[in-house]
Formats: sequence, C-alpha cells, structure tokens
Amino acid sequence: MKITRLENCESTPVAMEGASGASRQVPIGKADGAPNFSARVFTLEPGGHTPHHVHESEHLNYVMRGKGVAMEGETARDIRQGDFVLVKPNERHQYRNTGDEPLVFMCVVPSRYE
Repeated sequence: MKITRLENCESTPVAMEGASGASRQVPIGKADGAPNFSARVFTLEPGGHTPHHVHESEHLNYVMRGKGVAMEGETARDIRQGDFVLVKPNERHQYRNTGDEPLVFMCVVPSRYE
C-alpha cells in the first residue's frame, strides 16, 4: 500500500509537442508497483493547455481546482472544480485553462500511458 500527498510528489514540465504551461505529477504509478493504472495530476497555468491528441484507452479525469475547457474534438466544454470527465478511447481531446488561477486535474489512465 502507498499513501502519499500531492505536495510530496515531484512536478515535471509536460514535454509533449503542443503543450504549453503544463506540468505533471504522478502520485501513484508504475514506480510504485501499480500493475494496471496510474494516477497523474496535471497543472495548467493560466493560458496553458495540453496537446490536442488521442489515446487508445479511456481517461478518467477529475477537476481538483480551477476552471477551463475540455475540448471534445473541436467543441469546447466548460469544466470547473468538482467535475468528472470521461474521455473515450480514440476521442480527440485537449484541456485548456481559461481562468486566472491554475487548473489542476487528476487523470487516471492505464499504466502504459504514464
């Protein structure tokens, strides 16, 4: 069993092409022996965004802080603290911070995407 706090997890910049003002933390993942899923937390600074991309597996997301939009293909869907988001397999998506404070969301994915 592992119990940790987000503030104790290393933050690294998102180096994917198309990302801006984005960092990520991995509170639980492959390095902890998680065999199937990884919990990642992304922080987008005001004006920041993730790449507009697709994955073969679903993503389960929870908005922990802030507000912004989740792009469903080319359609912007408003999101804010407390929202859960399901991104289906092969669904083109992107997160954008449209607020004045960091947008922080948890993303649970199969460990191979970590």
